[in-house]
Amino acid sequence: MKLKDKVAIITGAGSGIGKATAEKFCAEGAKVVIADVKADVISSVVAALNENGSDAIGVSVDVTSSKDVEHLMKKTLEHYGRLDIVVNNAGVTQDAQLIKMTEEQFDKVMNVNVKGVFQIGQAAAKIMKEQQSGVILNASSVVGTYGNFGQTNYAASKWGVNGMTKTWARELGRFNIRVNAVAPGFISTPMVKKMPEKVLMMMKDKALLNRLGNPEDVANGYAFLASDEASFITGTILSVDGGVTL
Repeated sequence: MKLKDKVAIITGAGSGIGKATAEKFCAEGAKVVIADVKADVISSVVAALNENGSDAIGVSVDVTSSKDVEHLMKKTLEHYGRLDIVVNNAGVTQDAQLIKMTEEQFDKVMNVNVKGVFQIGQAAAKIMKEQQSGVILNASSVVGTYGNFGQTNYAASKWGVNGMTKTWARELGRFNIRVNAVAPGFISTPMVKKMPEKVLMMMKDKALLNRLGNPEDVANGYAFLASDEASFITGTILSVDGGVTL
């Protein structure tokens, strides 16, 4: 098992890529904290994992709230005594073309996708510095490198995530803390599945592998970067995109 007895916090773990990552980490032997803003989904995810013999707990958290983030870290340490891995997966979209985007739409995405990542990363880094070890993994996107029509706010937020990832890698390496990001392409999440068939076909056609990615594809990337197999990898942005950016 790649992550045996490692303690991991995964934000946005109630569904989609976050849930798949929690399942993958548990399968690899990790003890997982399911963190999500949707309190109603946490208990069902935790119950399903523990029924399969995993060790998971749930904590309701709004990543934009410093008090919630502090509570998340406190509960993790109280229950497991340490923190080895953080997956900053929580994120939102509020799409609109530039001339139509509202201030509220821009602020919502930046608050969750940038401020939330910052707050979780900062709190985790303080704990990991004391331990002299740890891994921080951030959710980026191919949009954060190449941009995307109608996603000024989302693209800007993921550019910000990339910048934080590389900066933290520089700052935290001396404490034996690795920091990387995963940049998914078009992934078949519940949100994407609701899109019109024409749009889904366009997404598939853009990928060299001629399909949408699965949440498990991204989870596998996170598991690799969290493991000792990636012990000499830091400051990188791993694309999991089926070749859509080539």
